[in-house]
Amino acid sequence: MDIDDYTFLYQRDLKKLRDEIAAYNDEDKLWVKIPGTINSGGNICQHLIGNLRTYIGLALGHFPYVRDREAEFSSRLFSKSQLLEELDYLFEIITESLMKLTDGQLAAEYPQDILSIHNPQSVRLVLSHLSAHLAYHTGQINYHQRIIHNKFDENN
Repeated sequence: MDIDDYTFLYQRDLKKLRDEIAAYNDEDKLWVKIPGTINSGGNICQHLIGNLRTYIGLALGHFPYVRDREAEFSSRLFSKSQLLEELDYLFEIITESLMKLTDGQLAAEYPQDILSIHNPQSVRLVLSHLSAHLAYHTGQINYHQRIIHNKFDENN
């Protein structure tokens, strides 16, 4: 894949993620944990923001960021409106970070081991991994949002 392909995928999936968060009709529903699961939609979204800000925005785009991974899962760091604002900003950061990359930089070794493998990992491999990670968790949020609304809306 080249920069245009990555930019397309990240922009598409970040728009989907934003749409999923916007679809929650009650802010409190963002933070409900469904029995049998360990994370709410809001916590998964916070995790994606922290993940992408760290591994693309900071590492590749040099946008300052200090991550608190534990808090992404254990706290409400943002309100719904703040999550949407953060996603809008993330869209800009990711787009700008990707557009700065050259084909040579895509083939270069990523600056840290995030895949827990001992082999060198190229920027291209890490971007592919992070894209799949974004899509995976966006799908989880989609199911969370639909289950939560069905459960609560049936009872009203």
